[in-house]
Amino acid sequence: MTEVFDIAVIGSGPGGYRAAVLGALRGKRVAIVEKQDWGGCCLNRGCVPKKDWYHSARLIAASRTFAGRGISGSLAVDLTRAWEHQETVVRMVQDSYLDYMKRLGISMYSGNARFASLHALDVLAGTGCERLQAAHVIIATGSKPTAPAGLVPLDRRILTSDMLFDDPPPPGRRVAVIGGGLIGAEFAFILSMLGLQVRWITRRLPLSRTRFSPQALTALREALRDHGIEPLEGTSVTSSEVRDGDLVLGLAGGQELAVDWALLGTGRVPFTDGLALDAVGIERDDRGFVRVNEWLQTSLPHVYAVGDCVSEHMTANQALADAAVAVQNIVSGGSPQAQRRRDVLWVPEVVYSAVELARIGLNEDLAEDAGLEPAVGFAAFEKSPCALGQDDTRGFVRLIGELDSGALLGAEVVGSEAGELIHMLALAPDHASTLALLAHAWVNHPTRAEEFVNAAETLASKWGLADQIFGVSDRDR
Repeated sequence: MTEVFDIAVIGSGPGGYRAAVLGALRGKRVAIVEKQDWGGCCLNRGCVPKKDWYHSARLIAASRTFAGRGISGSLAVDLTRAWEHQETVVRMVQDSYLDYMKRLGISMYSGNARFASLHALDVLAGTGCERLQAAHVIIATGSKPTAPAGLVPLDRRILTSDMLFDDPPPPGRRVAVIGGGLIGAEFAFILSMLGLQVRWITRRLPLSRTRFSPQALTALREALRDHGIEPLEGTSVTSSEVRDGDLVLGLAGGQELAVDWALLGTGRVPFTDGLALDAVGIERDDRGFVRVNEWLQTSLPHVYAVGDCVSEHMTANQALADAAVAVQNIVSGGSPQAQRRRDVLWVPEVVYSAVELARIGLNEDLAEDAGLEPAVGFAAFEKSPCALGQDDTRGFVRLIGELDSGALLGAEVVGSEAGELIHMLALAPDHASTLALLAHAWVNHPTRAEEFVNAAETLASKWGLADQIFGVSDRDR
């Protein structure tokens, strides 16, 4: 018997899970298919276990100031216990996810999904096969790690970021972190704080391909240096072999580096194979990403795709936002007034490293490329009573406004809790009113959040935007 659904979701990572939940909450009959671990990469091998370890890393980092606060004693790190702790957290979250989907009446299928026809999916599990019929399908199959030439993932020796959380960490304290992107910048810090001797190998300046400002990247570089972490820049790993008990990495230029194991942070590629997309006419680009329009529809209008399988913006944040867009466009019934567009610029980007970096919207370069004239308001944490009381004054808030209108173009937060603080800018009803809302906000004191108010006031005063932001002229203030 073929089950019939309004929406069938392929993949249970953050994009797939949220799409299924939102669909059910909007009254649709929903099915979700997962071929491996429920919760996908983010829950089992990505942001959830990483955030668990990051909290531990921050506690270790903060202990440098304990003596000055009258706190004595020493801390010791047990990486195996740290791994067990994140496993416990992952299981708890996974149980919560599954329970919530059951309570919403979402039908869950374990197996490999592939298109059998335009509106039908076959779910293969072992020797069995179940067929689902769906008015709409959402592809949320995520991505997988990729390794550069000369490096092949090797159990207990060369690990991808996925493998890092599949099993307890390998023996040995000498570890190479390879890659200058998000994964490299985060795990170089996390693993160092968790007691490992990290050598960080990067081909270029870390995070140089992101939209973070030079000021933000400088703050991160200085924070890492304070913890004794400096990347070996301008080189790459060209070979690897196990020799006399060591993992020996050959570097460009002929040098060798002996470590106990290595972590690859060298990027990810979309996971879109095995779905029979070509058979039903769903197009992919030459890198394997599913082609979508601004409403996240594929070349089949009733099939949507979200998250890592759509573009290089491979974050759980983006997948969650995509899911909301796709479900809204499905339930709107094609009404132009109710449809939403994908907007990657206004989904927060966050880096969890020696100092947190968070941003949203345009940076100055993108603003100028769009023909806009950016104005910047700045507030540093170095004089913040809250930050001073926490012995954690590194960082700042930067607000980028449009010089004529006072509309918010983008923003950046560097410092403790940046990933939480950035949400203050994601909740405004529109970008035109955000800075005015900040300037008129009543805030708790002392807090880090009040630096948004200070930055908005500074921007208004410095650039002559009092009328737009305060609603009064300079002479009336």
